[in-house]
Amino acid sequence: MLQVILGYLGLGLVLALAGIGSSIGTTTAGNAAEGGLKKRPEASGNFMVLSALPATQGIYGFVAFFMLLSKMKADPTQGLVIFGVGLSVGLVCMISAIRQGQICANGIVGVSQGHNVFTNTLIYAALPEFYAILGLVGALML
Repeated sequence: MLQVILGYLGLGLVLALAGIGSSIGTTTAGNAAEGGLKKRPEASGNFMVLSALPATQGIYGFVAFFMLLSKMKADPTQGLVIFGVGLSVGLVCMISAIRQGQICANGIVGVSQGHNVFTNTLIYAALPEFYAILGLVGALML
């Protein structure tokens, strides 16, 4: 019974932590975009792309949730493993999204100041994204 409870707790954590991270990351970048629009309203498309980027980790958490849910339904005795994977993937996605949002916010500020840093910001923002993808791949390998 304890394994089943831990398994479902792990499912909740992967979904919640990834969603929390994406919420924080997108609002961090979105706040910078709101300020940037006052200086450069013509760059709103770039700001929107950079603000939306941290939302992908929430999607990874959602995908991991469904993958782990099917494993939980197939073998409820694997609850402890699912808890560990859910917690790990959730934390990786959360921290990745928060840090990615900070990178994107700095890029938005740079673009709003007239610097040509949009492409470089996308490249830098892809680096923390890589770790969220690795976390999802790790969950796939379970």
